Amino acid sequence: MSVIQSHTRNKIFKVLAFGVSFLLFGSAFASGGSEEHSKKSFNAGEMIMHHIADQHQVHIASFGENHISIPLPILLVDDGLKFFSASKFYHNPVQIPGLTSHAYQYENYVMVDEHIFKVGTDGALSVENGEVSSTTLKPFDLSITKSVFGFIITGFLLLLLFVTAARKYKRNKNQAPSGVQTLIESLVLFVRDDIVVPSIGEKKADKFLPFLLTTFFFIWLANMLGLIPFVGGFNIMGTIGVTVILALCVFVITTINANKGYWMHIFWPPNVPFAIKLILVPIEVFQIFLKPIILMIRLTANITAGHIIILAFVSLIFIFGESSVAGGYGVGAGSLIFMIFMNFIELLVAFLQAYVFTLLAALYFGSAVEEAHH
Repeated sequence: MSVIQSHTRNKIFKVLAFGVSFLLFGSAFASGGSEEHSKKSFNAGEMIMHHIADQHQVHIASFGENHISIPLPILLVDDGLKFFSASKFYHNPVQIPGLTSHAYQYENYVMVDEHIFKVGTDGALSVENGEVSSTTLKPFDLSITKSVFGFIITGFLLLLLFVTAARKYKRNKNQAPSGVQTLIESLVLFVRDDIVVPSIGEKKADKFLPFLLTTFFFIWLANMLGLIPFVGGFNIMGTIGVTVILALCVFVITTINANKGYWMHIFWPPNVPFAIKLILVPIEVFQIFLKPIILMIRLTANITAGHIIILAFVSLIFIFGESSVAGGYGVGAGSLIFMIFMNFIELLVAFLQAYVFTLLAALYFGSAVEEAHH
């Protein structure tokens, strides 16, 4: 009987081990290409940058030279609107003399490192020092990239969560929340009572609460989406364009709602000698623009760093595996353990980054609407 139980425990352990490995390696390779499987020497830097960079397709998985991916729509403004699938590019790789990067061509357009260029009148692409020449024409690109697609998915999930919770509240009036209601209510109360009200004040908190709640949930869901294996390896908050928009919204809201006392403390600080004002005022003006920049860089860098650390440990497996199979397995075991640890940390970071961004935004709003003290 004990032998059967031991055998059963071993089977359960193997299944769990395989499941953990599947999830961890799945999330690491979800957005990858064929670098790991190619015959050329493994390039860790190229693999990592390929995974975290924005793309015109959502890569699901690779099996040898076979790739499962979802091509995204390409929309170019160039003598009218050009609309076609990104598969037109990816199904036609080309070798361009002197160019060191991967290139794909469709009609008069060439995509190099996910940037789309227009070929010259001679049908060729100008190349200088292994890169596309800076004078090369580029059509105005309005394409839906992987980050934009992830942005849309996150917005849809956000609407789904809140609409579902709202319908349950309407259907089950005067009843204790359950399921998704419990999660949503707990987080809403947390943001309101522990972030917004202490930072802005109870009287003015309601004015900024909708934006801050939306920001918190959007960042959190976007970060969580990037941790789900085999759904494209999204790096939404690691895309500078997304964080620029979020930071710009904070800057605009702060500037519009700032009261007289806020601007007075910046341009003419009270009870400060004139000579000190000459030094202090330029610094205060500079910090108006510095605050949103800090918000943008901090969020982008922290999210991207987490992905890079995990991918770096994945790279170690292939680097040591090239020289020795035993070395690859040995390093692989250590990397797997560390990746388990890092993935749990990333779950915390996903929430923490949403919390910090919302807290800093609330503090900026609070300083802008704070009543002057006499």
